[in-house]
Amino acid sequence: MRYIFLFPIILSFFSVVNAQPDRQTAVKRLYIANDDHTDYMWTANEAKYDTAFVQMLDYYLHQIDSTKGNPSDFQARFNCDGSYWLRAYQKYRSPAQFNRLIDAIKSGHISSPLNTLVNTYGAQPTEAVIRGMYYAGSLERAYKLRFRLAQTMENNTIPLGLSSLWAGSGAKYSYKGIGGYGSQMTYEYRDNRRNQLYRYAGLDGSGVLMKWYNYNEKITAPLGGYAECRLYPKKRPASVSQTDEISHVITKLDALCDTVSAKSGYPFNVAGAFGYGWDDLETYVSNPFIQAAQNGTTVSRKVRVSNEEDFFEDVARSYPTLPSESVSYGNEWDLYCASMNETTAQVRRSTEKLRSAEALATLVSLKTPGYTNHLRSARDLAWESLGMYWEHNWTADGPVKNTVRAQWQNKIQQQISSYVDTLFSLSARTLGSQLKKAANPRFYVFNPLSWTRSDIADLAYMGPYPVRVIDVSTNKEVASQLITKGESQFLRIYAENIPLVGYKVFEVKPGVPATLPVAARVSGEYISNARYRIRLSRSGAITEIYDNRAKRQLVKPIDGKYVNDLGVTNVNEGNPIVVENAGPVSVTLKAVSPVPVPHTVRVTVFSGTPRIEIEDSIQANFRDVKTWAFSFNLDKPTTHHEELGAILTARKETRGGHYAAQNARLDWQTFNHFADMSEKNYGITLSNIDCSFFKLGKSTVDSLWEQSSQLSALAGGQVDTKREDKGVLGIPGQNGQTSFLYKFALTTHLADFEPVTAMKFALEHQNPLVAEAITGQADTYPAQTFSLLHTSDPNVVLWSLKPSEDGIGEGLMARFWNVANKSATPTLITTLPIRQAWQTTHIETNERVLKPVGKQLPIRFAPNQLNTYRLQLTY
Repeated sequence: MRYIFLFPIILSFFSVVNAQPDRQTAVKRLYIANDDHTDYMWTANEAKYDTAFVQMLDYYLHQIDSTKGNPSDFQARFNCDGSYWLRAYQKYRSPAQFNRLIDAIKSGHISSPLNTLVNTYGAQPTEAVIRGMYYAGSLERAYKLRFRLAQTMENNTIPLGLSSLWAGSGAKYSYKGIGGYGSQMTYEYRDNRRNQLYRYAGLDGSGVLMKWYNYNEKITAPLGGYAECRLYPKKRPASVSQTDEISHVITKLDALCDTVSAKSGYPFNVAGAFGYGWDDLETYVSNPFIQAAQNGTTVSRKVRVSNEEDFFEDVARSYPTLPSESVSYGNEWDLYCASMNETTAQVRRSTEKLRSAEALATLVSLKTPGYTNHLRSARDLAWESLGMYWEHNWTADGPVKNTVRAQWQNKIQQQISSYVDTLFSLSARTLGSQLKKAANPRFYVFNPLSWTRSDIADLAYMGPYPVRVIDVSTNKEVASQLITKGESQFLRIYAENIPLVGYKVFEVKPGVPATLPVAARVSGEYISNARYRIRLSRSGAITEIYDNRAKRQLVKPIDGKYVNDLGVTNVNEGNPIVVENAGPVSVTLKAVSPVPVPHTVRVTVFSGTPRIEIEDSIQANFRDVKTWAFSFNLDKPTTHHEELGAILTARKETRGGHYAAQNARLDWQTFNHFADMSEKNYGITLSNIDCSFFKLGKSTVDSLWEQSSQLSALAGGQVDTKREDKGVLGIPGQNGQTSFLYKFALTTHLADFEPVTAMKFALEHQNPLVAEAITGQADTYPAQTFSLLHTSDPNVVLWSLKPSEDGIGEGLMARFWNVANKSATPTLITTLPIRQAWQTTHIETNERVLKPVGKQLPIRFAPNQLNTYRLQLTY
């Protein structure tokens, strides 16, 4: 098709940009960007989408080549909405064809965000978010690229901490377009945004430039949606061409600029409309964008076919002092993964297990490089799967049947869990082979965390009994007992002073262990130790917890619900309480009840650890929404919780909290690692790994019960119905699952809430000490005890330690989180000399050379900041 360029004398966008344009005379600069919104496993299945990705990229690469002689503003461009588009093209096209795609990315004609697919994020663990962007990181390192976009679309909410994780991974910009479908919020509620262009910032001060326009599909669509360039998403009238459609959107953008209204103004001369594909599987539209841009360009208005990044670069240059928002907008479509709660919980457990698996792998790799080479394909598939599991269409009500969607979710989970389990077991065994065995059986106890710990350790054990367990470094006996978990037997010890990111060796000797008092006294339904007196009812609800230090009762029923209450009407309904695994290290009580659904509760207390562990399991399918209620005897407490990459105060921003005062959904909060309820000088910390969300009191979509002393952890269910047709969103009936596991731990503190204390408590609960047999013929590490690294600031917590994605020869990667709300300048101290060091993005792209001195490296953190480092050690 021939193009008539109406304004050949007009300069390109970038030559007319003024840092602060005069709104009366400045040329408006409008950007229109084409993409195909990806509804993976909703519109079509994997095979069809993979084919569509490849064919569309072939088409747009041809369009790019065909229009490269046009003025820059009128050249073809296309925007992928996930890095999996690139992965599919790499998989199904030749290296030469993939290099052509890379060249188009480098030239700015194809763009891609860091995220794998269009995801929801509110249910994701922090590390899962990061791993889901690892493929983009691998391309950055291999092809000297940088991906500056990240996005989450269609879902009406977004977490606070995601901004920091994106920024820490190298993103600078984000566009959010939402949809009204299935939302529990009204059209008017979504329309009134306080800022439409702003800096989406985390608690560490980092963030991305965000475009999130007002959206009301009855009034302002398509702006603010996820197909802003498409006026007719379902059926375009025959009398309206695609060029006419896009031209109408240009008119809307023109009207948007320089407006100031009572609701939410847009006092900018730069505006953008992104997206055309809507819910279609494929989108082949290029020339209409070019024609509309040509036709829409005038002396006072420039229109550019955009790659999205150019829009943000213009905004950043022209408006350097945009407003900033550091608030959470809550959760909506994020919630629907609870409709397959056990599958989701398995992904969460595997993500947490990575911490130990990779820390072990780091030690092993320093002595045996390449021992995991055969796992690289499985590793890459696991990262890809973490970028897919929370794909946004958990509504499961599209052309792809919900049963097929559920099967896919199970497959994705298995790809994650299989890799993590394999890496963990291989690394644990291999480290055991790197230490020399003795005449008596020996085993090591490994601590993956960055502070010295004293805690229980369980060694799989089928040897003779009784035995004595000796700490080899002190030659002293430690408390031990035999326990049974499921079908397996373990030797449980209380392991003291296990080095940070390191191990200590123990020896099993024949003989009767020293006589020690039992860890807790049991009397009927009561179990007591020096710290607590607990009553476990037959129903599994905990009706009493007496804190001996504070001399106060912690349980106060609210609406008939106690602590760890699944919703029983009679706490005495169930089998008699039984004792399991009583010994000097720990004692467990077990309750089995048929109501409201068959379930089992185990409560364990310890002699040396101030932790109450609660293990719940449900042994039947359920179709309704179920929660584990925790009702505490606290006076108007403040709740703090880990979201993702941030620890939030569960109050509205107008009352000193982190939840947005408008446009937010408030009924369910993200439940990563812990939630803490505190009064002045007293509080309760609850550790959680298996539930993605909790509710405070009777919070609703638009009201947050900020001072409630009842927290209800979402055990599973379909929490939302569609306003359009009352259909229920998510996978029905938990996809037939009949076995569910939930692990909690509880402790109290006689002081105000301290985030680092709460985080360390939860990490200890969810990352147990690792015990493994020693089988080697020689010591490649010290025979008794070893520690790899630590920091000088206890508020700076090691978050992840692993070999580089490109092999241990490229160094080890250490990610730390400054959990405190103050800046920190600690020293990172290693056992081995540091040869070279870099600060990197979270996805392992080098950013800044650092200067180590011997075994020490000075590092810096803003308040609440995560940083990642590459360390090349001499070994």
